[in-house]
Amino acid sequence: MSERTIALVTGANKGIGYEIAAGLGAKGLTVGVGARDDARREEAVEKLRAAGVDAFGVPLDVTDDAGVRAAAELISTRYGRLDVLVNNAGITGGGPQEPTVVDPAVIRTVVETNVIGVIRVTNALLPLLRRAPSPRIVNMSSSVGSLTRQSAPGAETGPIAAGYAPSKTFLNAVTVQYAKELADTNILINLACPGYCATDLNGFRGHRTAEQGAATAIRLATLPDGGPTGAFFEDDGPVPW
Repeated sequence: MSERTIALVTGANKGIGYEIAAGLGAKGLTVGVGARDDARREEAVEKLRAAGVDAFGVPLDVTDDAGVRAAAELISTRYGRLDVLVNNAGITGGGPQEPTVVDPAVIRTVVETNVIGVIRVTNALLPLLRRAPSPRIVNMSSSVGSLTRQSAPGAETGPIAAGYAPSKTFLNAVTVQYAKELADTNILINLACPGYCATDLNGFRGHRTAEQGAATAIRLATLPDGGPTGAFFEDDGPVPW
């Protein structure tokens, strides 16, 4: 079995996920590129390898039970454990998402990926994480998941989104519950806020680069033992809940 530090990043074929994979790879980690699109996944793996990263592809649709189990089996067979899991895969669900007009099916779809998908992947990989000496889990959230920021008078928190924004608040709450359950283990689980980055998710309207958005997740993925758990961070420090 491998003595290398093994990471899996979901939704890693492009954008922030790709930059997280690249950043972890630059630190010497072996990185699994989790993605559901075969061609884009392999293209990302080839690009990472060309940059010197020890990367491998992991077919992964976070909404598919069998596919997630197969991904866990692939990593188990190849490496025997997992040191780092970054749950980055996410969707906005499209619009409109004003609560008075949103189609409930849109909310279900968003939550299925952004929350239940994280639970599905995390639980499937926990047995492998428990085999690691210093396991780390990073869940990618957003500033729109902060109720403090959302409810601040006059705050600029983007468009009204009854699906996407609450899905990140839901993810934050679920992550806190994981931290409570795993408090007596060596697993650290935290939330990363990438900021408003120019990616496919927002039509490249963000003012930050995907590489900048990856920085907090990379830091949390490589925390030393004794670091924080159950917390929510951005570049400048903790994000208010």
